[in-house]
Amino acid sequence: MAPYESDDTTTARGAGEPGERGTRRSRAARYVVPVTVMGVAAATIGLVPALADSGDPDLPKITAAQLIEKIAQSDVEQLSGTVKITTDLGLPDLGGLEDSLASDAMGRGGDGGSSADPTARLTELASGTHTLRVAADGPDRQKVSLLGDASEYSLIHNGKDVWGYDSESDEVFHGTAEESAGDEDRERRHPATPKGFAEEALKSVDDTTSVTVDGTAQVAGRDAYKLVVKPRQSGSTVGAISIAVDHETGTPLKFTLTPASGGAAVVDIGFTKVDFARPAPSTFDFTPPKGAKVTEEGELDGEKGRGEKDGGAKGGEHGKPERAPKSEEDLAKDLDGLKVLGEGWNSVATFDTGGEGGLPTGSGGGDLEGFLGSLGDRVKGEFGTGTVFSTRLVNALFTEDGKVYVGAVTQDALVKAANEGK
Repeated sequence: MAPYESDDTTTARGAGEPGERGTRRSRAARYVVPVTVMGVAAATIGLVPALADSGDPDLPKITAAQLIEKIAQSDVEQLSGTVKITTDLGLPDLGGLEDSLASDAMGRGGDGGSSADPTARLTELASGTHTLRVAADGPDRQKVSLLGDASEYSLIHNGKDVWGYDSESDEVFHGTAEESAGDEDRERRHPATPKGFAEEALKSVDDTTSVTVDGTAQVAGRDAYKLVVKPRQSGSTVGAISIAVDHETGTPLKFTLTPASGGAAVVDIGFTKVDFARPAPSTFDFTPPKGAKVTEEGELDGEKGRGEKDGGAKGGEHGKPERAPKSEEDLAKDLDGLKVLGEGWNSVATFDTGGEGGLPTGSGGGDLEGFLGSLGDRVKGEFGTGTVFSTRLVNALFTEDGKVYVGAVTQDALVKAANEGK
């Protein structure tokens, strides 16, 4: 066993309780933290890393429980730096359709949206390699800038205001944020940095998990410990989680996800430069440029969801009525009450979409449903029949009766969960 390794598999949940912080979220949480990037995956993400080693630093020995506690007790509230994020979920090739869908999502389809809407723009981080400039000064001031070749998208949270600005289109988004709730909003203090990912991953730590300290590294010029988290259970798509933790401050500096299937990391996010000095107050100032198109949050919130357009039930095959697709509001209520089957790394979330046909289109049939069906695997079980859509990390099963099962588990584990949960 290497000098820094430990078999603490722990006690991690008791060390600072990183997974038991309050769950209340303000509206700003939708924008300040790019939760749409990982969705379900964020809670079970893993990193086995290409840590930038330039001579491993000689640091005092530390156990896994002590290192997790160090992360939990980190009180860093001010920082700035550059973050590189690479994401490879292994999504299927949609033949260019994804570009069209992304364009529509960002308001470039002419439907009254805004290219500065952060809900859409931050989904760009779900694939490819991106460079971000980040800054934070406590719970009420953060800034993230997504750098392009000749343009920049910035998201600024300053007090009660949330601003998004797309320099390419010269469009501005403006929303409002509630007052932060102290420690309950702690995970929002460092947007788009390894810290938020690390805290989500550590919520998964229990007796189904192996946690070790696997040596040291240098990241962004700082000495760090390497914390490695692995599932003990079979059936998970997660290979391992490795988090580089700053020796001095306890701040996670790098986070990389490698799946159980091997190959390149699914997620690799880390600082290339970091400074823990307080950023200048002017960093978070924003005034819409003269002539820029400004979209207020309420204008977007007032748009109808796709599920509200049809109004009533449609006729299905052979004249049989189908249940009308639920509105986004009704689906949100259902998701609030979703059930979790299994435990630990093999947990599977399930909910009822209220539709039929097994595909997430709400169309009741047609070319789009057929196209999506061709991307998935048809499966059968005691639950009936359905379609499994797979990535390198998260798999989702859509059954013919409208139920959805999703988790960071293999297809066989997903089918087993559906059989037991029918």
